[in-house]
Amino acid sequence: MWAPEPQSLADLVQMLANSISSNNDIQATNAQKLEELNRVPDYNNYLIYVLTQLPQESAETRAVAGLLLKNNVRLHFPEITPPVLEYIKVHCLEALGDSDAMVRGTVGTLITTIVSRGGIAAWPQVLPRLMELLDHSNYNVVEGAFGALQKICEDSAAELDNEVDGTQPLEFMIPKFIQYTDSPQPKLRVLALSCINQFILGRPNALMVHIDAFMQALFKRASDDRPEVRKNVCQAMVMLLESRPDKILPELSNIVDYIIFCTDSDDESLALEACEFWLTFAEQSDISGHLRPYLQKIIPSLLKGMVYSEMDLLTLDVDEDDAVVPDRDEDIKPRHHHSKAHESSRGEGAEPQAAGSDDDSDDDDDDDDMDDMYAEWNLRKCSAASLDVMASVFGTDILEHILPLLQQALFDSDWMRKECGILALGAIADGAMAGIESYLPELVPILLEHLNHPKALVRSISCWTLSRYSAWCCHTVDEAAKAKYFIPMLDGLSRMILDNNKRVQEAACSAFATIEEEAGAELAPYLDPIIQCLVQAFTKYQKKNLLILYDAVGTLADSVGEALNRPEYIQMLMPPLINKWHQLGDEDRNLFPLLECLSSVTAAVGLGFQPYAPPVFERCVNIVTNSITIIQQGNLDPTLEQEQKDFIVVALDLLSGMVQGLGASSEALIASSHPPFMQIVMACLNDSLPEVRQSTYALLGDLAMSTFTHVRPHLEQIFPGLIAQIDPRSEEISVCNNAAWSAGEISLKYGAEMQPWINPLLERLIPLLNNPKTARTLAENAAITIGRLGLVCPALVAPHLESFAKRFCTLLGQIRDNDEKDSAFRGLCTLIEANPNGILPSFVYFCDAVARWQTPSAPLNEMMGKILHGVKQMSGENWAGYLNSFPENIRTVLVERYGI
Repeated sequence: MWAPEPQSLADLVQMLANSISSNNDIQATNAQKLEELNRVPDYNNYLIYVLTQLPQESAETRAVAGLLLKNNVRLHFPEITPPVLEYIKVHCLEALGDSDAMVRGTVGTLITTIVSRGGIAAWPQVLPRLMELLDHSNYNVVEGAFGALQKICEDSAAELDNEVDGTQPLEFMIPKFIQYTDSPQPKLRVLALSCINQFILGRPNALMVHIDAFMQALFKRASDDRPEVRKNVCQAMVMLLESRPDKILPELSNIVDYIIFCTDSDDESLALEACEFWLTFAEQSDISGHLRPYLQKIIPSLLKGMVYSEMDLLTLDVDEDDAVVPDRDEDIKPRHHHSKAHESSRGEGAEPQAAGSDDDSDDDDDDDDMDDMYAEWNLRKCSAASLDVMASVFGTDILEHILPLLQQALFDSDWMRKECGILALGAIADGAMAGIESYLPELVPILLEHLNHPKALVRSISCWTLSRYSAWCCHTVDEAAKAKYFIPMLDGLSRMILDNNKRVQEAACSAFATIEEEAGAELAPYLDPIIQCLVQAFTKYQKKNLLILYDAVGTLADSVGEALNRPEYIQMLMPPLINKWHQLGDEDRNLFPLLECLSSVTAAVGLGFQPYAPPVFERCVNIVTNSITIIQQGNLDPTLEQEQKDFIVVALDLLSGMVQGLGASSEALIASSHPPFMQIVMACLNDSLPEVRQSTYALLGDLAMSTFTHVRPHLEQIFPGLIAQIDPRSEEISVCNNAAWSAGEISLKYGAEMQPWINPLLERLIPLLNNPKTARTLAENAAITIGRLGLVCPALVAPHLESFAKRFCTLLGQIRDNDEKDSAFRGLCTLIEANPNGILPSFVYFCDAVARWQTPSAPLNEMMGKILHGVKQMSGENWAGYLNSFPENIRTVLVERYGI
């Protein structure tokens, strides 16, 4: 039997005691000594001995020994010899009843770690022994065993549903847990419920056969006098909504009252857990309608939960002018750069869709913006999110219950209730817009007035709620309405951008970026005051809000495009951006949002960026080449390599924006690059990180448009890799998207020399286009590239026309008229001329796409007319009947525009 050497044990105990010393130097020295002890073969024996066999030592010292042992088990489990592991297991089970709760908890964590690393089957005695200890006469033993079981259930829920040593553990565990929900000891009731809750979503048979007994136990515990017990009851009910709604719906009336009671609790953790019930219920589309009869009860409870708590106010209710107070680095959330993805322009009413996302996904940040003053999920956020989802589910039906409450809240003398009302008004914007629109002529002026409120939290939430109704304000139907709503909204938010409170600045700047996206080119007449406001903000903002300001400037450039290319605007906007550019080092992560901003600005101002281009271009090239060099040295850990590649991505995106904006004028910059520019591009095209390849293919497409002479010599090397990226099975959709788009841009310049690559490209592009699961933007870019390939090599593409014509016309008929669409449809017309029979099965879709063109270019219009008359001749006497089978809007265009 192993026994510790006394002096070694005493030395270890002293080191463990030193590890919790308040002296940093002692801690550092001690940590190094403890790390060295890992080389001692029986070190783990000493640790378990200190944890379990030295009751005379302080609980803290013993707990440190246990935590060190737990980490050793977690990190080095395969290296622990069987005798040592057996020694640890024996002493763990013996120490579960230790008189100190901290030690009991540490022992339980250690047992759980052993089970998690080795598996339950490798320690078959542990579960029966722990369950046996639940009947022990010593409460400490029972609590210790239950604590260990709770951790095992949490970490190994799936494994517990499997057979171990001929039995399924849950078959004897679940009934015992249900029994203990009625324990006279509150802690044991909590542990019992917590154990069962780990299995609800998995629906194991051992729980399902006892589900009625469990439901009875839940209802009995609903009136428990301990909030922690009721919290677990609420957690169970939330999970039952997803796994067994049939057990909730029959008792829904009582459960609604119970959840409202818990939501109104002064214990915020209980209230939050209860509020999750509403959010989960509303998100279950097959059962959410069952809430309709209870909205009159639920909505007031949600509004109550949206009022700031006392704890909130301790940290958030800051009304002073703090704009001059520097931000702490730890208060600034990490920012992740989004690589450049090429998107086509949708038709009116279509939702913008990010490349790489599914068509039905919602990648907005609205939920995060709802009240981004918090780092953590809380009752206020959950209540507002629940109201948001309910508005989406019940639409205008929610208004009869909430409008009277909003009317009262918006004019309440208590600023917190007023603020809550404004938040609620914003929360219902998406779902209930159809019904609330008629009230907006009265509500928008109220929101604008609240921008003047003395409380910063009221001003900031008013900014957010205005942004939620920006579509209505931006697209007013006449000049009078624009003067009453749109212009005052711009003026009000501009004032808030320059507010002396940083929280208001943040909310206003975010709201303004939303409005820029919504208003688009309609902002052009107001650019002078907008730019003046944003430029002034550069002199006022601290680090955190500068990030949002960069986004607002970049979004403005994306929205108004070439309208920004006026000397007076450039002279106002560029100096503060270049000033910030000089202040930041090449490896400062704060450079990321500035580079993103400049990417948008350069693309918008075009040739107006020329005076600033050479040093910016050179620095971007240096950032990319230096980062590649550092990575190739191989001395980085993975996290540092990822960060280095982030610098590559943002620099590539800015280079892409410059090439796009400067056009042919970028040729001189590329020619003077050192190292050679295409050498950098080729290296990045082959990078292992998808984000780097994504941005590089976007840059490649821009280079093909602007300076094809630099791309052409490398196409033999580029095309095999490019075609490989166009993979219908790829999970890297944005890389696939940009590769497909760049192939189309190259084809326009390469012309008939594309022949060797046509069939390999079509083998990838046609399945992408025809697959209904392909993300919409990717399918659109595939269609555009197929059309362009047809334009330059019709003889090779025309035989495939029938296989893609219907999907091509359906997709591209819905995007806005632009040069990309024009070239794609000219390609389609060329293919139809080469293979007229290929369009006949899809001719109605072609005619529908033709009818959707607002102002086709003269060459395209002529080609379309030629195709239509050709098909008319082919149809002969059947043409009249064929034409009459088309919808009226199509017939009208065909007759009036093309005379057929």
